[in-house]
Amino acid sequence: MVPLKFIRKKILLLGSGELGKELVIEAKRLGLEVIAIDKYDNAPAMQLADYSRVIDMSDKKILKKTIKELKPDFVVPEIEALSIEALKELEEEGVNIVPNARTVEITMNRDKIRDLASKELKIKTAKFSYVFNVEELEMESFEIGFPLLLKPLMSSSGKGQSLVKGKEDLLLAWNEALKNSRGKIVGVILEELINFDYEFTLLTVRKDNGDNVFCEPIGHEQYKGDYQCSWQPLEMNQSLINEARNITTKILNNLNGSGIYGVEFFVRGKEVIFSELSPRPHDTGMVTLVSQNLNEFELHLRAFLNLPIPRISLIKPSATRVIISDKESNNPSYTGLNEALEVENTKVLIFGKPTSKKGRRMGVVLSSDEELNIARKNAEKSALKIKIVS
Repeated sequence: MVPLKFIRKKILLLGSGELGKELVIEAKRLGLEVIAIDKYDNAPAMQLADYSRVIDMSDKKILKKTIKELKPDFVVPEIEALSIEALKELEEEGVNIVPNARTVEITMNRDKIRDLASKELKIKTAKFSYVFNVEELEMESFEIGFPLLLKPLMSSSGKGQSLVKGKEDLLLAWNEALKNSRGKIVGVILEELINFDYEFTLLTVRKDNGDNVFCEPIGHEQYKGDYQCSWQPLEMNQSLINEARNITTKILNNLNGSGIYGVEFFVRGKEVIFSELSPRPHDTGMVTLVSQNLNEFELHLRAFLNLPIPRISLIKPSATRVIISDKESNNPSYTGLNEALEVENTKVLIFGKPTSKKGRRMGVVLSSDEELNIARKNAEKSALKIKIVS
């Protein structure tokens, strides 16, 4: 039998944040060529890629021209603020979009993924409504009921999301959502506030042959829609895990396209309620860098490169805690790193973002232990020691 030849591939990353940075690391381990693109210079993934470009990825002409000029084997979106029209046209011309242009379009817009799940696939979600002008805001809000969540139709990392306790909070929340919106359509989604017991991410690898491979569920906590900590494994009933897997399979059979998907769920009693889906490595999944034999970035690459994916196994209970900036700086420095690294079985990842602002995620602590509670406590203890200074 003649061995299969692995030819060096060129990967173009659209978005060069911390998740893109880890993807570059794994890609370089496989000897791949990586181009990193973002809207600002010296983004985290750019610091490790073979070369980089700064462009406006929402501009159809610029994005399409850049991709055609660079001739990548795979275009890998890592952010939502993209010209989907450019990706669709390029895909029709034979360019490999990961996982595919239709999936990128559906998942970058909260209305499209919610419509697919609830209306087409009949999957249980929170009650929701779209509002495209401020005059309809109050009426639609009373239909959903207070308290509720108000979110931009498209944004990243929970930006622009507000908890609205009553009608007096609506206008402020509306303005906050529009300020943080990344889409061209002026509008928001109103969403029922689920009084859930807990929420989790089900990382799922979609293989080239259409098979799905599931990671152990990842527990996580969020603040204003942005993840703060995560842990794996999550103790939960197997019947609920099976239900989440069934829902995920239903969605991915519709979307298709190889790669890793971060699928978020709420659990309320014996109910599993679909929340969100990202067709790429997930921020809560950074825990897999220490918890699994194959981390989410390796799995993403193996899936769309059609490389073997052996059994995914848990190495040790593990946890993450984010490092958040409380100030603005054009050249951030850090204190407390020595103290943070004194905590046993922890790793500190400083993302290398060239600027900081209040609330921006600047790093993460990873921790492992035979006991999950100790791993979670150590991750938090270590993260709290690190402060951002100008």
